[in-house]
Order: sequence, then structure tokens, then C-alpha cells
Amino acid sequence: MASEEPKAKKAKLSQGEKTDSLAKSSPVKLSPNSLFGMGNPLLDICAVVDKDFLDKYTLKPNDQILAEDKHKAMFEELVDKFKAEYHAGGATQNSIKVAQWMIQEPHNVGTFFGCIGKDKFGDILKKKAEEAHVDAHYYVQDVEPTGTCAACITGANRSLVANLAAANCYKKEKHLDLEENWKLVESAKVYYIAGFFLTVSLESMLKVAKHASEKNKLFCLNLSAPFICQFFKDHLMQLLPYVDVLFGNETEATAFAKEQDFETKDIKEIAKKAQALPKVNTKRQRIVVLTQGKEETVMALGGKIETFPVLAIDPKDIVDTNGAGDAFVGGFLSELVRDKPLDRCVRAAHYAANVIIRRSGCTFPEKPDFV
Repeated sequence: MASEEPKAKKAKLSQGEKTDSLAKSSPVKLSPNSLFGMGNPLLDICAVVDKDFLDKYTLKPNDQILAEDKHKAMFEELVDKFKAEYHAGGATQNSIKVAQWMIQEPHNVGTFFGCIGKDKFGDILKKKAEEAHVDAHYYVQDVEPTGTCAACITGANRSLVANLAAANCYKKEKHLDLEENWKLVESAKVYYIAGFFLTVSLESMLKVAKHASEKNKLFCLNLSAPFICQFFKDHLMQLLPYVDVLFGNETEATAFAKEQDFETKDIKEIAKKAQALPKVNTKRQRIVVLTQGKEETVMALGGKIETFPVLAIDPKDIVDTNGAGDAFVGGFLSELVRDKPLDRCVRAAHYAANVIIRRSGCTFPEKPDFV
């Protein structure tokens, strides 16, 4: 996903009309905890490794897998044998982190909830979230270790191994329902949760989504992966009526369309049909934003389609595309929470993704250069 062409035509879907309004163009002063995210927190452990390490754990040089029993020891070995870097990761946490980076001041605009273990990696994750100026409130339990994602780098390749562990243990009644935590939820005006969390706590997602709908706040969801659309279809469709902004890429959109019997593979048609699905809060229409890698980004609103071109990037400048989708959403949210027009939200999304794909992991320079 690359930065938008500077001279791209202005979106016809900018939020000028009251009937479709999500945003106002006037400047907005942000408060801490205005943007809320909930998901699977993972500590990203990145290290340059050798072929012997990959062979030992039967890893392919460029792949993404979930950890099996045979991989359990590799996380500690990665730290002990190689020079490892740590980053606060996981899809939703990445997006909140990127949004906070784009916003800069004040700190802690982004709140994040998720589950970690009572261990060394959990302590590191807390520290890394704090360094990113994200107000992370983790549910800490001692049954499962903190979720980790090993990024084993060999040359230009990255082999990703995710061990969700504690991330799967989030409990609504033990964390989200607590008065001090729910107050943080209530203080937000924009909510974002990646679809991956549907495998963990649908009841938590529904509580947040219903609150957003009742208070006429914005609830955003990401399709996240084809398997979410396929195997967690029932969960997804329980949540969708509360969704104000739906994100996805072309692969996820195609899987969603197939499960919904849309009988089309055309991304624009899929966006239109997804936008028109039933919605609880009828005060504002749903927005659907679908990315297509280096191809144009498609947005549907009010039965209309708008496309946003992305700027071509030299393949040799692309270091790692794994965090592009999370960064896109983070950039979008950074403007959405400031009540900016939708065309600017997409432009910020393209900018953030363009920065991230030039770097290893979902990382960024000290300050953004976005105007």
C-alpha cells in the first residue's frame, strides 16, 4: 500500500452533507482516550537469524504461521542467541500505535485493551506500549504466557510465527466490565477492533459496539482475514449491524462476498453491497473501505463509490508489507478521530502505509511528515 498521488482528485464523498456526515472540517482539540481499541496484544520479537535456525524449527524463509508445540522453545532461543528487538504488536494494537504516532500530541489519545501473561514478555510489552504513548490497560493472568510473534529475518525475507497464548484469554467480566475500565470506554468517541478478536471475545466486542451505537459514536471493524469471514461468519454478522466503518483488503472482501452470496468478485460491487447491509444506527450510513495493495483504494458510502489512487513505489524500496494494512487503518483513524473529511482520512492512511512498508515490522520514524 503506497502513498496517495498528491494531485489525486478530491473525494466526492468528503463529509460536507449533513445526511452522510461523519466529520466536520473545523479543527478539533483531542483529549486522551478519545480512540479506543481492543484486541490481541502480541510482543513482536524481531531478529536476523541463520538458515540453521529456520531449519531447526522447519520454517520457510517468507511465511506466516501459528506456533505449534515444536515452536514453543524458539521464542526464548531467538532472544538468547540473536540480537532481538521488541515492539508492541498485534493487529489492533499496531493500528492504535500508528494512529497515536500520526497524532503525536497529546499522548495517550489511543487506549488499548487486551490480555497478557504475568511474565517477562508481558513487562516488556507494557513498556513498549508506554514508549509508543498508547494508554494500554492489559488484563493480566497467569495461566498462559504473553502472546508473541517471532519475526525471523533472513536477507529480505521474514518468517513470522505467532503464539497467541494469553491473547486468547481475555475475559469481559474480569476486565471490560470493571468500572474503571468501562469509564475509559465511555470516554472514547471512535472505536476500532480487528476481526481477529471475534475468535476471542464476541461478547466484549458486542458490548462496545452497542455502546457506540446507542451514543451515536463511531464503531470501526476490520475483516482481518478470509478465515474470519468463513469460519466466524455468525460472529461477524452479529456484530456487523453496529459497524459504521468497515475495513478490508481485496482477499478478505472476496471471501466475505462469497459467504454473503453477493455473487460478484468485483471489489466496487462488494463494497456497495456490504455498505447496504442492515445497520442499527440509522443516523449515519455505513462506510466501507477496501484496499487492493498497489491498486486503487475503494470507498463506498450512500450507494456511491469513490476511488483513491496510490502512488507507485519502487519495489526495491519495499522492505516489509506485513504491517501495511494495520498502518493504513491507523492513518485513517488518526484523522477520523479528529473529525477530518474522509478524503483526508484515506490520504493519511496511504501515507502511513507507505512509511511502514519501507521499514522492517510495524515501525516508524520519530515524527510523521504528513500535511
